[in-house]
Amino acid sequence: MGRRKQRMAERLKEIKKHTAIAKLNDVPTSPRKMRLVADTVRGVEVNHALDLLKFSKREASIRLEKLLRSAIANWEAKNQDDSKELDNGNVYVKTIMVGEGRTLKRIRPCPQGRAGRIRKRSNHVTVILDVKKPSTTVEDK
Repeated sequence: MGRRKQRMAERLKEIKKHTAIAKLNDVPTSPRKMRLVADTVRGVEVNHALDLLKFSKREASIRLEKLLRSAIANWEAKNQDDSKELDNGNVYVKTIMVGEGRTLKRIRPCPQGRAGRIRKRSNHVTVILDVKKPSTTVEDK
């Protein structure tokens, strides 16, 4: 069992060498609003995703664009010899995950002496970039 785990760990290390990860924690917007923007760039080529975020009117797109640029820089640092892949449009957003961060609870005065809860939500975003594998087509013989 030990060798199997070791081989699996080596395979995961090999995969992580070519993928780039960037994380953004405690973003002060609700996770739902961030997910709406994240869904537009999931699975999209990186340069096209940057254009989508740049011209989006949502406020969450500003932070997501900055995070995507960080992920691109991480990818370039890991794959210095494959820099042409970025120009060819083979690098894409493999996964983008938006998780719920901590919620700050505040109190607001309400009618008849009551207190209303205000929940200031935050989120955590993780972006993973990868290179598209060249599709191999089977030719008829």
